[in-house]
Amino acid sequence: MRRATRAILLLVTVAVVGSERPSMAAFQAAPAPPADGQGKLIVFGDVTLFLGKPGMAGNCVLQSRFKRGESVGFRMTAIDPVTGQREPSAQFVVHLTVAGVTQDLPMRYRGTIKQPEREFWVAKWIVPATAPVGIVRYTVTAADKHGRTGEFKPFVVEDSQVTIVE
Repeated sequence: MRRATRAILLLVTVAVVGSERPSMAAFQAAPAPPADGQGKLIVFGDVTLFLGKPGMAGNCVLQSRFKRGESVGFRMTAIDPVTGQREPSAQFVVHLTVAGVTQDLPMRYRGTIKQPEREFWVAKWIVPATAPVGIVRYTVTAADKHGRTGEFKPFVVEDSQVTIVE
C-alpha cells in the first residue's frame, strides 16, 4: 500500500512540476496601442445634485429627479481601451434635449492641485423655470488627442432618467 501511495505522489509531483514551464504567452510582446483615430474610448459617469458648496448636506448626491431651479451635475470620465487608464486628453460635451431643443454643455476637468483625486469632468445645468415636467434625454460624447471617440447613454429605463418634477 505504501509503495502505491508513493508512486501516485511521485506521478502527481512530476505532473505538477512539468506543467509549470513558462507558456508562450509570457514571451509575446504586449499589444501595440491603436493607431491615431482607432479604437473607442470607454465613457461613463453619473448624475448628481450640484449645490455648489462642497461639504454641504446633499451636495453631489446621486439622483435623477430635479425641480426647476436645481442644479443637475454631470460627472464623466473616459478610459483608454488599450491601457485601461483614464485618458487625460479627453474633451467632453453633454447633449441635453429639453422641450425638443438640444443644448450642448462642454465639460471641464474637475481635478485640482488641492483635490487631485477628482479625476473626472463635470458640467452643471440649472433646470430652467420654463422646463416642462418630464424626462430630459441626454448623452455625453468624448474625443481625445488621438482622434478616438466614445459616447455615454444612460439606461433606457424611465425611472432612472433625468426627470423634471414639480
